[in-house]
Amino acid sequence: MNKDYKNLLKKLIKSYYDDNFYEEVSNLQKETNFNEEEFKAIISSLCGIKLEQNDNLIETLRKGITNYKISAKLVEKVHSCSDSCKEESSKPRKCVASCPFNAIVEDPLSHNLLINSDLCSDCGVCVNVCEEGSFLEKIELIPLLELLKNNKNVIAIVAPAIIGQFGKDVTMDKLRTSFFKIGFKDMIEVAFAADMLTLKEAVEFDHHVKNPNDLLITSCCCPMWIAMIKKVYHSLVKDVSPSVSPMIAAARVLKFLNPEVKVVFIGPCIAKKAEAREADLVGDVDLVLTFDELKSIYDTLSINPKDLEETVSVEYASKGGRIYARAGGVSIAVGDAIEELFNEKHHLYNPKNVHGVKECKEILKDIQEGNKINANFIEGMGCIGGCVGGPKRIISKEEGLESVDKFAFSSPIKTPNNSELILDLFKRLNINSFEDLTDPKKTEIFHRKF
Repeated sequence: MNKDYKNLLKKLIKSYYDDNFYEEVSNLQKETNFNEEEFKAIISSLCGIKLEQNDNLIETLRKGITNYKISAKLVEKVHSCSDSCKEESSKPRKCVASCPFNAIVEDPLSHNLLINSDLCSDCGVCVNVCEEGSFLEKIELIPLLELLKNNKNVIAIVAPAIIGQFGKDVTMDKLRTSFFKIGFKDMIEVAFAADMLTLKEAVEFDHHVKNPNDLLITSCCCPMWIAMIKKVYHSLVKDVSPSVSPMIAAARVLKFLNPEVKVVFIGPCIAKKAEAREADLVGDVDLVLTFDELKSIYDTLSINPKDLEETVSVEYASKGGRIYARAGGVSIAVGDAIEELFNEKHHLYNPKNVHGVKECKEILKDIQEGNKINANFIEGMGCIGGCVGGPKRIISKEEGLESVDKFAFSSPIKTPNNSELILDLFKRLNINSFEDLTDPKKTEIFHRKF
């Protein structure tokens, strides 16, 4: 997010806490250099709501917040482009060149760039590469503040990549305290759900792969990876593990245990917002925030996690669940589980992980065309480095990788099948053995149809 938008966002958050939100919006409308339509589009995205066509911005803003519903469209074009990012006439603009789905097209008459909504997956790559701020994703901070104000049981579920993002000395227990200060009931690591899915993926491998030529494409973690398969390489869907992501699994398990709970996911990825909006997943996660947006809240409320006391919890996530945050993590976790649960099959396990749009497209194209890839378990992540390289991270992917590995490998629980909490959660879901993980009815909570 560019500096102008960040400043606007911080002012909006502060005014909401100070209870003068609508007056501040009116003042900002007079002060900014954006025209009326641009300002309305920017406020719509920064507030995370869809605004009705109405001349009175404040009136339609009140209605939008009061009657908030998740909007199907996430990424929008908020103002016209200049030619500043077009280095050479023969080269496409950065957003056009970087779009994995060729969804940004030029209007032949106005020469303005438009988003083809039929092709767009709302991955947010264009938001990240556009230095002018022409593209903006919906930021659901105002709906979050409304959610916290009106509900007692709002749980933050945090992506494994969060460790290290707010300082090397900021532990998971200090982060938990920071979420209490914002108004959450609790904070839980999504890594616990990654652990549950690791065991399910290991069972899927045992049933799906009978010889070295069989293939299993993992569906864990990355919505951009799955969007590529669904939109471009759809003939490969049959080989995709029918599992939800750890984010969705965590939310579903928490809501199964307590139907009154509201769940907010915090991660480094715009595409996770799009995932929460998919037709078969709507309602599982109530809101999605990025690390960048969380930092805006910290800055506005003067919360510095490193200065906080720890709110200690028991250890419940394994090394395997925590390394889902980086490229190759899923492959390592599933491989470890296969070795322990299906040792006779471990010699067949031949994983390959790819990361970054270019590598993901190359391997999917090779598989689709029948080219030999010398692997039978394929893990893909759209960002280079995996989630630690997500577009809304706070620190570099190298620092993120170091922090994740240090935290994960120091976990006293090495594999999820040795976690008493994970095994107890399975029992509470009526999954009483690893064999039960092959029962589609008993594991429905972890399933989706692509």
